[in-house]
Amino acid sequence: MVPEGSHVQIVYLDPEHGLLAADLSKKILVDCSTIDIATSQLVSQNIHEGYPTAHFYDAPVSGGSLGAAKGTLTFMLGCKSEDANFSALEELLKIMGTSVFPCGGLSNGLLAKLCNNYCSGLIAIATAEAFDIAVRSGMDPRVLHRIFRTSTAGSTINEKCNPVPGICPEAPASKGYEGGFKVELMKKDFALAVDAAHEAGATLKLGEAGLNTYTEASNDPRCKGLDSRVVYRLLGGDEKWQEHLGES
Repeated sequence: MVPEGSHVQIVYLDPEHGLLAADLSKKILVDCSTIDIATSQLVSQNIHEGYPTAHFYDAPVSGGSLGAAKGTLTFMLGCKSEDANFSALEELLKIMGTSVFPCGGLSNGLLAKLCNNYCSGLIAIATAEAFDIAVRSGMDPRVLHRIFRTSTAGSTINEKCNPVPGICPEAPASKGYEGGFKVELMKKDFALAVDAAHEAGATLKLGEAGLNTYTEASNDPRCKGLDSRVVYRLLGGDEKWQEHLGES
């Protein structure tokens, strides 16, 4: 698992040190990076041409560093459930995660991941905006958090990694936005999702606005290198609301 498509190409295709410089006959190769689909397909093609008995799978993950630490990652695997290697792959990946989904074929794992991050990225922005409205209007965000948990605005973002400091004690927001899924990675994944949408001819109403938000956060010195839910800070959200409303 490496950050970008250029890194994946080096790992596999570098003529001197890349994996293709070795004998990959009958080997199973699993790439868990979240990258552009074209690069993944290029690597797969090169492996197949050089070693027809080798197998290459895209298997990006969801869950971030917190899920990795707890072994609760979700793997999106670019193969069909009837693939001859699926059982072995599932056994391997479940050492690190709780869910392994065969997504139907090569690159579909990446497609699923990009769709997931596009959606979760927008939910994070919307959640941050909603809580900012509430706090600015004088409402205790803890109450809104409980309301969301039982209402239509409920989400994993609200439940486990709320953008407002102090709402979820273990969330990055409550630790100075340290850890978690870095805003630069969200920008990268969001941009890849927008590109995939354009290639598929899909209409996006929120894509450019979301991408602009994460681009702005990635370039903001207050947000750089921090968890992507730091968009609450980008909005000018009150991070010291507890001082104004009290601890209880």
